[in-house]
Amino acid sequence: MKQKLLIVEPSEVIVEGLKAVLESQSRFKILEPEVSAERLEQRIMASRPDVLLVNPTLMHVNVSSLRNEYNLAVVALVYQYVEKDVLKAYDGVVEIRDGRSVIIETLAQASPTSEHRNSGNYELTKRETAVLIQLAQGKTNKEVADALNVSVHTVISHRKNITHKTGIKSVAGLTVYAMLNNLIDESSFL
Repeated sequence: MKQKLLIVEPSEVIVEGLKAVLESQSRFKILEPEVSAERLEQRIMASRPDVLLVNPTLMHVNVSSLRNEYNLAVVALVYQYVEKDVLKAYDGVVEIRDGRSVIIETLAQASPTSEHRNSGNYELTKRETAVLIQLAQGKTNKEVADALNVSVHTVISHRKNITHKTGIKSVAGLTVYAMLNNLIDESSFL
């Protein structure tokens, strides 16, 4: 069953770009976008989206209460500076420079019916695991990007997802996590 996605964003260019990226995916049904958060609750009650993709600068309501009251995932759409503490309230973050696969994966993982969200299963994807291994070997974001043939921004997005899933922020902590999960061994450091 398709996940209903409501985009809350005033920029028509950004909305149309997102729609073009997401409409090729059979997992999402894109609802008519909303340009402001003023009528957001009425719109949510009427259309019952599963995922809300919203520009955090528009939000004047508590994200947690919105999520809980309407049983939906709330993902931030970021293309300007937003404080990290604000973004912590969201189920995921889509940045304007993210690639198609990162956007789709972020939205899918934030879905209220996603097995990641319902079961508490925060298993890393193959790409996140590859990024984690590279980081644990002491590589910089740029070196990881070059090794995996992706942009530095994509590596940063994967790092955010890894941190969200594991709760570990430091490279040293991620290295220990990788070792404990048999992703790397001690000989990698010799």
